[in-house]
Amino acid sequence: MFADRVIYTGIQHLGKPYIFNATPFQSNSFDCSSFIQYIFRVNGVSLPRNSRQQFQVGAPVPLQKIKKGDLLFFTTSARKRRKGLNRIGHVALYLGNGKILHTFPKSKRVVISKLGLKWRKVLIGAKRIY
Repeated sequence: MFADRVIYTGIQHLGKPYIFNATPFQSNSFDCSSFIQYIFRVNGVSLPRNSRQQFQVGAPVPLQKIKKGDLLFFTTSARKRRKGLNRIGHVALYLGNGKILHTFPKSKRVVISKLGLKWRKVLIGAKRIY
């Protein structure tokens, strides 16, 4: 299954460093969107570079129907007052069972996080790419 392959690819990079605006198409370091772009590309799917562009791809999924392999998009403190696409500042891969795979400045590396209240409060939407 495609979602399992993407998840497997992503998990291979746990602990890799977070660097804002990381160079795309390499796996030494990532920011959130370069990580998503990389793990999908390894599995044959080309995605745009940043989270706002990635949000424009795929089929919208109601949050109560998300499945493993879906992309989840979030706002950030710097973007929360913006409108439309400009509110999006973070993307993560849903692993199922209330967990996400991603990288962000506070983690400083690729991690698995619980999709708890902290993340749900800033969740904007979900997309299915496969």
